[in-house]
Amino acid sequence: MIRISELKLPLEHAADALTALAASTLGVEPQDITHLHVHKRSFDARRAELLQVYIADVTLADPSREAALLAKHAKNPHIQPSPDMAYRLPAVTQPSGALRPVVVGFGPCGIFAALMLAKMGLNPIVLERGKTVRERTKDTWGLWRKSELTPESNVQFGEGGAGTFSDGKLYSQIKDPRFLGRKVMEEFVKAGAPPEILYEAHPHIGTFKLVKVVETMREEIIALGGEIRFMQRVTDVLLEGEVANLRMRGLVVLDQATGQTHELRADHVVMALGHSSRDTFTMLHKRGVHIEAKPFSIGFRAEHPQGVIDRARWGRHAGNALLGAAEYRLVHHASNGRSVYSFCMCPGGTVVAATSEPGRVVTNGMSQYSRNERNANAGIVVGIEPTDYPTTYQHIDVPEEAQGKPHPLAGIELQRRLESLAFVLGGSTYEAPGQLVGDFVAGMPSTEFGSVMPSYKPGVRLGDLSQALPGYAIEAMREAFPAFGKKINGFDMPDAVLTGVETRTSSPIRMARGADLQSVNVRGLFPAGEGASYAGGILSAGVDGIKVAEAVAASLNLHASATT
Repeated sequence: MIRISELKLPLEHAADALTALAASTLGVEPQDITHLHVHKRSFDARRAELLQVYIADVTLADPSREAALLAKHAKNPHIQPSPDMAYRLPAVTQPSGALRPVVVGFGPCGIFAALMLAKMGLNPIVLERGKTVRERTKDTWGLWRKSELTPESNVQFGEGGAGTFSDGKLYSQIKDPRFLGRKVMEEFVKAGAPPEILYEAHPHIGTFKLVKVVETMREEIIALGGEIRFMQRVTDVLLEGEVANLRMRGLVVLDQATGQTHELRADHVVMALGHSSRDTFTMLHKRGVHIEAKPFSIGFRAEHPQGVIDRARWGRHAGNALLGAAEYRLVHHASNGRSVYSFCMCPGGTVVAATSEPGRVVTNGMSQYSRNERNANAGIVVGIEPTDYPTTYQHIDVPEEAQGKPHPLAGIELQRRLESLAFVLGGSTYEAPGQLVGDFVAGMPSTEFGSVMPSYKPGVRLGDLSQALPGYAIEAMREAFPAFGKKINGFDMPDAVLTGVETRTSSPIRMARGADLQSVNVRGLFPAGEGASYAGGILSAGVDGIKVAEAVAASLNLHASATT
């Protein structure tokens, strides 16, 4: 096949127009093309006429002509051989008497690690601290509707991970020469996701559809010989050796349904934690697993009428069903040296309560597949570095001698301080503190809502958000909103609503791993996914899950070779 990119057509075009354009681009007749497959479709809104832009794979009636056509267009970067995107499962030789691999966490990374291990015939055991996705959904709504938090079953913890309650975005900027992202998409479609995610430039699933997809993938893992145990929280790791050269020997697991603790022998453990698994990060650090502080971002959720964003992005085409709700990506480099940017933009969505700890308030965004809610929302966040983190500790368990010094878990200390303050500013009821954009920029407290009503539940208490974040972040964000208003007309509208705080943008720690994807100082421990800072979203987490499953297989193959 031949892949042709940058095929541009009007928003409304005839069904055969794409084949005709592809034929014209190649210099052949339309009847010479027997099949055209749309690999990717996006929209170009940079001109007055909005265009659809395609990448297509074409099959010729006479395949022997492909080489000549490719040679003819050798200098055209938009005409290339179609790459081989097929995924090939690695062969595995499991040593005699080998222990089953264990996957800790059943978010996107854990799901794909377990799925691939199960497809390899390795019968993985999955330990998930939360509940099944249906039970978890009920508990999550308990916080939103009744202000009742279930610490082990919420937006952060439970089957499907934090991405279940999000926009369900399935695109990433990771380098992916093996097309593992395509494999993730294909598995999602196989499990019931809409087929268009395979070709849309910015695909998404949405929360309700993702719930069913996750359940279907769980059923496949079990059918292939995997075992998934819910309400199982890992409270300790069993290690052997010196700190610089430890080896995984097992896990201590608390069954949260019965309160009973047991040991599980394991020498290949995929630690696929979410970015909010703070107690597990703390335990791993105490046991000597190499952990380091890393940058993340803090800010607020901004809500605007979706119609404002649609008109700014699509112009006269706003409202066209083919386009759907418009998205945006924004960045501003403030005069104080900080970068302010939009994060996890949710078209036609809602702002949700995303805390996992009592007495703390955290925001996030969520959309359904339809993206038809009245508001658009995104995190407007400021990048911070470990040098910004506290060096005195009240919210993390550290020895006295660690006070006054940088610490690998210091980012968690900052997160907890900000989330606890937000809880108080919101009235200590899980309502969130809020402010109108116009008042925020002017440095005035807000007292009543205007044309934009917030979607966050249990509710938003208006006031002064300048108290909710460090001064450098407030300064940078106040500068950013007028700049964003010049890029998207109406973005700095005075009635737009800010809700705080957004602190869980990414993991505050990194668990360093080597080229074999094992911890740099613990053999048999495979840090993976978002919690370990090797992913940032559903797609990249799924890709990392595949990579780590392959790394486990490679390790088992080495063990098998050593014993034969």
